[in-house]
Amino acid sequence: MRDERELSIVRRQLNRLGMTISDHDPAEAPPAEQTVDVVVMDADAIAIKSDLAAAWKAGAPIIALIGTETPSRLKWLLDLQPASFLIKPLRSAGLYTALVVAFDSAQRRIDEAAHIERLEDRIRSRRVVFAAVLQIMRAHGLSEPDAFTLIRQTAMRHRTTIEQLSAEIIAAGGMPNRTTRIA
Repeated sequence: MRDERELSIVRRQLNRLGMTISDHDPAEAPPAEQTVDVVVMDADAIAIKSDLAAAWKAGAPIIALIGTETPSRLKWLLDLQPASFLIKPLRSAGLYTALVVAFDSAQRRIDEAAHIERLEDRIRSRRVVFAAVLQIMRAHGLSEPDAFTLIRQTAMRHRTTIEQLSAEIIAAGGMPNRTTRIA
């Protein structure tokens, strides 16, 4: 931020919350060696065509300070994906709410990305499950639902995932020999 009045408001509020503050010029690249928990950025201080905004958003949630409400500025701001925002001119109220919303939004994004990754892993493993079902169908003369039920029940009995058991079926060329049951 460049406006001293707004900067003093942000400093005062963050100090009251016990946060350590590090000032940086938004027109310059962020220091590589420094990690931050949140970035409070004056969205009007960075040129729309600048790649610096992308560098600032690497990892930390952004609270954007918005003063200019032109369509191009708002489009650029949405592309930046701020976790929260404040309208300028700043007041002493609102920063705590923006911080809470920013941290919650950042955590939700992390949780959603992890959930999507797990779902994508399961989608990728469906080929293995399908191949294992086909292998069990051929080996035991079962229908597709019966072969899948056998795999599912075996996986439950041995407390493993269907995907893991299917990979073992493919590797072993049939149902793996599991002589011990896990209680």
